Amino acid sequence: METLEPTTPSPSSKAVNIDSRSPASTPSSLAPSVSRLWRPAAIRNLRNQWSKLSSLRKEWNSFSSNGRSLATSLVNAYLSEKFMPSMELGALSDIPDIRKSASWKLFKQQELYKNKLLTSYKKLVAVVTQMSKASKSMRCYLKGTSNASLVEFSSSSEDINDSGDGGGIPVFVFRSVSCFEKLSEELVQMFILELNLKRFLVVELLSLSCEASTVKRFNWSDELYPGEFDDLKVCNLYSEETSGPVQPRLAVSKSDVSISGRNRQLNENTMEVYLTTWLAEVNICSMRVDDIFAEIGEEMGVNNL
Repeated sequence: METLEPTTPSPSSKAVNIDSRSPASTPSSLAPSVSRLWRPAAIRNLRNQWSKLSSLRKEWNSFSSNGRSLATSLVNAYLSEKFMPSMELGALSDIPDIRKSASWKLFKQQELYKNKLLTSYKKLVAVVTQMSKASKSMRCYLKGTSNASLVEFSSSSEDINDSGDGGGIPVFVFRSVSCFEKLSEELVQMFILELNLKRFLVVELLSLSCEASTVKRFNWSDELYPGEFDDLKVCNLYSEETSGPVQPRLAVSKSDVSISGRNRQLNENTMEVYLTTWLAEVNICSMRVDDIFAEIGEEMGVNNL
């Protein structure tokens, strides 16, 4: 009976352990002398962009918290006005027109809170717009020609052959520019989705009104402030096909939130859900955000991201 000898794997079949953080380099279009200058410039640029993202994250947290506080005050004022006709006022009920005066004051409070809530939302849009720009500015391109007496770099390409990634070489330790880009895109996408969900909540809350009140009712397709659609385009939240903002979506279920045919006479339970949704920030995984900044900080050798 013939015995089969174990085969020895050929060199080409051996497993190769490749660090996913450092993809294979591609030939750089830059001259060797310029490439040596590219890496320090790329390091400075990446540190600047991630420092911006870190600061913008803190601004988001501040503006989001303020927005939630304003939304709560708005809902409370609305409910107080709504139930004013049946509210027990005790001895105050003898004061002439007390209910009418109180309702008017509550109505004016709602107008104030709505304006402040819209301002808070506008600040959130500005934060995410800057995040999107920072995420798209990770690459470092040669400015002018390599023959210039002074070699300079910028975040915009002037040569179609310049990929801005130094040929895919690691910038700090392991990661190439494209790795930093992927992490920034993952990070910013969470805030983009959450911004769009908050826009839905803002549209709903700005349209709150008691039946006797006359206020502007917003629709999803309305521009909430001058220039909003231009800002949303930067964040890829405006659809040229529908000529309006894209529908809000929940990242966890990858499903759109229905915005058609909504009844603006919201009950207390629905408003409580809205406030909880604002606070929960369901599209932002805080643990993953922390992990991303920790990974980047470790790679760059900094602890304050």
